[in-house]
Amino acid sequence: MTLKPLFDKVVVKQVKEVEQQVGGIFLPTAAQEKQEIAIVVAVGDGGIVDGNEIKMVVKPGDKVLYAKYAGNTFKLDGEEVTIIRQQDILAIVEA
Repeated sequence: MTLKPLFDKVVVKQVKEVEQQVGGIFLPTAAQEKQEIAIVVAVGDGGIVDGNEIKMVVKPGDKVLYAKYAGNTFKLDGEEVTIIRQQDILAIVEA
């Protein structure tokens, strides 16, 4: 199933977290805090939102850092995706 976000919305998928070992204590993924780094899967067309013209800056494949409590999370085809507004994206992570 594919998603086509509307207006200024962006569909992102979380970057897989690795399990950490801190000071000899093993922290399983479930006990770790959720990262706000994700890969952009799909981008809306932008347009006029609340009377302002929105130009989309991010594109599919970008790695982004977004606000902690931004967006809504959904399960599609067994994978978890989050839909956020472009304004909730804080930065594009470059290698």
